[in-house]
Amino acid sequence: MSAPSLNLAGKKVVIVGGKSGIGQGIARGAQAAGATVIVASRRVASAQSRPDLIGFEQVSLDMGDESSVRSAFEAIGPFDHLVVTAAPDIGSWGVFMDADMSGVRSYMEGKFLGTWACARYAAPNLRAHGSITFLSGGMAVRPKLGFTAVTSAFAAVEALSGSLAVELAPTRVNTIRPGFIDTDMWGFLPVEARAGLKKKVEESFPARRAGQAEDIAHAALFLMTNPYVTGTVLEVSGGENLVASVS
Repeated sequence: MSAPSLNLAGKKVVIVGGKSGIGQGIARGAQAAGATVIVASRRVASAQSRPDLIGFEQVSLDMGDESSVRSAFEAIGPFDHLVVTAAPDIGSWGVFMDADMSGVRSYMEGKFLGTWACARYAAPNLRAHGSITFLSGGMAVRPKLGFTAVTSAFAAVEALSGSLAVELAPTRVNTIRPGFIDTDMWGFLPVEARAGLKKKVEESFPARRAGQAEDIAHAALFLMTNPYVTGTVLEVSGGENLVASVS
């Protein structure tokens, strides 16, 4: 038998959150591998406002609204691979001792239950030999002060992928756990702080460089095309969890 390739010619790939950051990197990687790519997000962008999205199909999908998720996958119809990268907007993170639990409810609803809903309504449309890939983060196994909701949601997403690998078999279900990835996700930081964080990553991570969206795209292509990988969490972190925290 020949080794699996990263070829996605003739396949249709749906990426929830594919308009920016890691999601867009995966969208570009899948397209380069020959796939027809659909990016799903809350708003459909015009070609004038987002020329970088020309060549991708767009579908409106709000992960926080179950009816929106259901309608989106009904419109998409049959396809081969689902990748869910979207997360709630920064500002909805819940700290454990917040005045109330609205923050954690918002984050868990958006990240964990939103991921659940995408898988739930995508599953009936997945063709034979299809796959589902989720996205978590290093805090799933390395909690940080003030990010209890994020840690809990990431860990829940990873547990969900293992459960669904059994529940939806033979559809393959996996999770990518990225480390620091240098994307616009960090745009909320001042320029100097972001540059300083990247410099610390380059100096301390065993890979001696910051991660790029293309690194996660390569991992996603591997999980989509390798027929014997399911129920796993693939860490793509440059060795982040082997060193002291940089943030």
